Amino acid sequence: MSDDMGQVEAAAVTEAKAPVFLNRDQILHARDEQVEVVHVPEWGGYVRVRGMRGRQRASFAESVFPRDGNGDREFDGHDFKAKFVARVIVDDHGTRMFTSEDVGKLTQRSARALQRVFDVGARLSGMSKEDIRSLEGNSGGQGDASTTA
Repeated sequence: MSDDMGQVEAAAVTEAKAPVFLNRDQILHARDEQVEVVHVPEWGGYVRVRGMRGRQRASFAESVFPRDGNGDREFDGHDFKAKFVARVIVDDHGTRMFTSEDVGKLTQRSARALQRVFDVGARLSGMSKEDIRSLEGNSGGQGDASTTA
């Protein structure tokens, strides 16, 4: 019976498709954005959450790790979840609905709602649990209204 299992496993390996390798143009023109509709009952409806592109994620990192007078980066957790949420909620055309000027207003919204949107946006943006824990640990839970009641 174990010989039969070995033959089945070997057949599965030989029947597996070879990997498809992409060329430069295929990568550069791939439609790789992910958008997810998220129910936010605290706000009474749904929002579209789009994962960040590479440049957007770098810009977000710059906003929460600005350079000090010596050129060193130091974490500024002030409103980091609201800053993130402002970057990932989009309209039906994929355009950001909020600007940096809206961040202060977003911090006045439900912490649970901000967390709900943040969690989906972080997942779609490829942020690991370690990335998020690091940000939350650096914030000390004090500088972001979205982490408090």
